[in-house]
Amino acid sequence: MTLDCAIIGGGPAGLTAGLYTTRGGLENVTMFEKGMPGGQITQSSEIENYPGVTGEITGMDLMMPWPEQCQRFGLKHDMAEVNRITKDGDLFHVLKSDGTSIEAHSVIVCTGSSPRRAGFRGEDEFFGKGVSTCATCDGFFYKGKEVAVIGGGDTALEEALYLAKICTKVYLVHRRDSFRAAPNTVKRVKENEKIELVLNSVPDEVYGDASGVNGLKVKDKDGNIKDIQVPGVFVFVGNNVNNQTLIQEDGTYLCDVNEQGQVIVTLSMKTSVPGLFAAGDIRIEAPKQVVSAAGDGAVAAISAISYVDELLN
Repeated sequence: MTLDCAIIGGGPAGLTAGLYTTRGGLENVTMFEKGMPGGQITQSSEIENYPGVTGEITGMDLMMPWPEQCQRFGLKHDMAEVNRITKDGDLFHVLKSDGTSIEAHSVIVCTGSSPRRAGFRGEDEFFGKGVSTCATCDGFFYKGKEVAVIGGGDTALEEALYLAKICTKVYLVHRRDSFRAAPNTVKRVKENEKIELVLNSVPDEVYGDASGVNGLKVKDKDGNIKDIQVPGVFVFVGNNVNNQTLIQEDGTYLCDVNEQGQVIVTLSMKTSVPGLFAAGDIRIEAPKQVVSAAGDGAVAAISAISYVDELLN
């Protein structure tokens, strides 16, 4: 069976694309997501800027109803990893990790992005042993202890605030003396007595022993080293786009991407390849917000419906 549309990725963009394609008339639509649908936002401890949602709500709670809503209109979920997407004539081939292949008339890529490593000494060695990129996942292990957070964006500050609720102290390490986060978030961080700002500084080395992390050494702009003795270090320094499925056997990309590997799209989420659309964090200039990703998914779905209708009729 040839799919009308294959959706790669099950975050907010992929789920919304699934909702709009099925409800909009495409009959054979499958979303390929190797894990639980919901995306990165399910790891967020608090959402306060999603329209219509008031009060405290976690990312997991926000995303919980989305898959059920999509499946009501006929979206199928294939819990499989997609290795590569190719195109032959008018047909796309979705190559799965188990070696099988599915044909599709259109494809919407919503594979998002992954947390970036900061690149300091010991980060890889102690990853999962005291170094983490998810405060919601690992913060509990440091209840009543001190931790360090690295980063200066919205995610870093929001997770620092979350950790401050369960830890005795949070050292917030940032390479500048100002933050890129929302003003309200910055204000809350600066007013939180449990958060100590370590500004104009970068992580130099995380150290420890067989039992895990013992501390973090940071270097300021003058080259001075400060030793912060903590058992946990949380890194939030941006994301890398997950564009691996677009890489062909010869190393080129299926469609046009920029220098950062982000997919170049039009306002209609169209890529340089007819029938291939991209939505969410994988595209250029993505705001990296749930509401924006969902909007992308809706736009991509509407474009895909139009493309398939014209192709088959």
